Amino acid sequence: MNWIEEAKKREDELLQDLQKLVQINSVLDEATMTEEVPFGKGPLEALNWLLAQGEKEGMATKNLANKVGYIEMGEGDEMVGILCHVDVVPAGSDWIHPPFGAVIEDGKLFGRGSIDDKGPTMAAWLAMKMVKDAGVTLDRRVRMIIGTDEETGFRCVDHYFANDEMPTLGFAPDADFPIINAEKGIAVLEFNQQAASAEGEQLRKFNAGHRTNMVPDFAEAIIADAPESMELIFNAYLSSSKLVGRYIEEGESVKLSIKGKSAHAMEPNAGVNAAVKLAQFLNTVLTSPQSTAFCHFIVKSFANESRGHALELNFKDDVSGETTLNAGVVSFEAGLGGKVEVSMRYSVTYPFDEKMAALDATVAALGFTVTVPENSAPHYVDEKEELIQKLSKVYERNTGEKAELLSIGGGTYARELKTGVAFGMLFPGEPDCAHQADEFVVIENLVKAAGIYADAIIELATKG
Repeated sequence: MNWIEEAKKREDELLQDLQKLVQINSVLDEATMTEEVPFGKGPLEALNWLLAQGEKEGMATKNLANKVGYIEMGEGDEMVGILCHVDVVPAGSDWIHPPFGAVIEDGKLFGRGSIDDKGPTMAAWLAMKMVKDAGVTLDRRVRMIIGTDEETGFRCVDHYFANDEMPTLGFAPDADFPIINAEKGIAVLEFNQQAASAEGEQLRKFNAGHRTNMVPDFAEAIIADAPESMELIFNAYLSSSKLVGRYIEEGESVKLSIKGKSAHAMEPNAGVNAAVKLAQFLNTVLTSPQSTAFCHFIVKSFANESRGHALELNFKDDVSGETTLNAGVVSFEAGLGGKVEVSMRYSVTYPFDEKMAALDATVAALGFTVTVPENSAPHYVDEKEELIQKLSKVYERNTGEKAELLSIGGGTYARELKTGVAFGMLFPGEPDCAHQADEFVVIENLVKAAGIYADAIIELATKG
C-alpha cells in the first residue's frame, strides 16, 4: 500500500486535529500547578484531549498521574514505542500569526508546537489510525507514549519508565529525517557570582530569558548613576549593531532593553542572544566592581562564539560534533549578585568529569562558581541494530533518498529508550523554526511524514 497517498486522502482530518491541539496553550504553568496537576492546566488539557482521541478509536489508553499517558493498539509480548510530547515552550514575542491560533496560510500551519512536537505527534497519530483501519496484522503492540514535560526536564517520561513498560524498540518523531542515532549530552550549568554588594553598584537589576533551551529574545537592565552620555552611546550601539532597544528614564534610574531573536539552544548561532548583546553594551559604560564583573563574565564567556572556547569547554568528535553553550536565563540583583543558567550540549565522547573539574578553576578566576543541577548523558544506537536497518528501508523506499545517519544537539525522548532514535519529521533542507516566533509546519511535509510513519509502524511491529 502507498501510505503517503492514503495520508493525502485524510489531510483534512489531520489538519483539523492538529489545529485543535495547537490551540491548547500547553506551556508549563506554575500558577496552576498542584499535586494533581503537576505541570499546570495546559499540558494536562493537551494530554487528556489526545487520550480521548485514542478512546474514540477503541484503543487502549492510560493516564499515569496526569504526567504522561499512552495510546496502544495491537497484541504481542513485545512493543514498538512512539514517543511524543504535547507541551511547548513559551510563545515569546514578535509573532505575526497568533501563537495559539493554528492559522493555515500559504501551505503552512502556524503556531507554537506546530513543528515541536504537536505536528509530528498528529502525523504519528494519523499513522496509527491508518494502520488500524487497514486491518494490518502486527506481531508487536504499538504504543504512543505522550509526555507533558519534555521542554522542562523530562519528568513525565521519568515517571513513565519508573512505573511502566520499556518498549522493545522505538522512535521519537521530534527532530529530523532521515535517522538520528546520536544525541549529544545535555547539561545545565549554573554560574553564580561570588561577591555580592549593594552599595554603589550601578547595575541594580538585569533580567533575560525564559528557559535554558531557548536563546533569549529579550533583555532589560535598570541602571543607577548613569553617565549623562549613556543614552547617546546606547542609541549609537543599537544602530551600529542593528538592534532594537529602548532607553527609558525612571526617576533617578534608567531602564535599558534590547530585543534579540529566539532559537533552539542546540544551535545558539541561529538566534541573537539579547542578554549577551545588552551585557556587551553595559561592559563599556559601567564602572562599579560587581556590575562590571558580571558583564565582563558574560562577554568573555559567551559573546564571541558559542563553542565553549573561552571557558575551555570546547570539544569535538566525528560522531556528534562540537560543544555548544547557550546562556539562556540571565539575572542580576544588586546585593545578591548575578546568575547565568546555560544549556550545554556535548558530544558522545566528551570527557565530562575532566572538563567540569577544570571549569571550577576557570570561573573562580572570573569571580563565579559553577554547579551542574541537570545532566542527561549522550545517546547512541549502532547502525547494525534492527531499528536502524528497518527505518532505513522505510525512509529510502518512501523518498528515494539514502537514509543517512545524523547526530543532533537537541534532546528527544529517544534518549530515554534502550533502543531508540529520532525519526523526522523535518526533511533534509527544511528550515527548523522550533522555539522561534511564527513557528510553522509545512502541510505537504506533515502529510508525507504521516505516510512514512505508517510504513514504519508496520515494518517495526513485524518481526524478522
